Amino acid sequence: MKKIIAGILTLFLFLGCSSKETNEQTVEPKLVMNKSLESLQLNDQFEKPHALTANTQKIIFAFSKDVGHMCNDFFATKKDTYLSDNNALFVADISGAPSLIRTMFIVPGLKDFKHDVLVIDDKQISSEYKPAQNSEKIVVVELADKIITDIKYLNSTEELSLELENK
Repeated sequence: MKKIIAGILTLFLFLGCSSKETNEQTVEPKLVMNKSLESLQLNDQFEKPHALTANTQKIIFAFSKDVGHMCNDFFATKKDTYLSDNNALFVADISGAPSLIRTMFIVPGLKDFKHDVLVIDDKQISSEYKPAQNSEKIVVVELADKIITDIKYLNSTEELSLELENK
């Protein structure tokens, strides 16, 4: 009887750790020069929906855990309005983590930050934005009227600071 209960508990553990899987499909990339990001709508760490505004000039993407930590640590040293003062949004891709880990640890940890963290928690959405290369870098997308005018791949928060503060 103990083995059956242990087996059922193990099964629930594995089911709880699974992430939102989708079938592999051909994905049209969204981070392409001269493409509109008008349809980009993501929730922040408090489940509040966000969309691009006419003022949004830059979107910072973090597609890996290390880059996300680096960016969040950087933004935590700045004033609460740093991103909005620089007409920027920050997007963290957490879709690679198991759903149980996302729910119990990652999202509650993001709620500690004073800056908005827009969250990609779906692998399908992630695959549309995640670059095939350079996913271990800070990706900065420049916009003009919600149209991509430039894409930069940065290695450090010093580069990010220069990129955001030089207008």
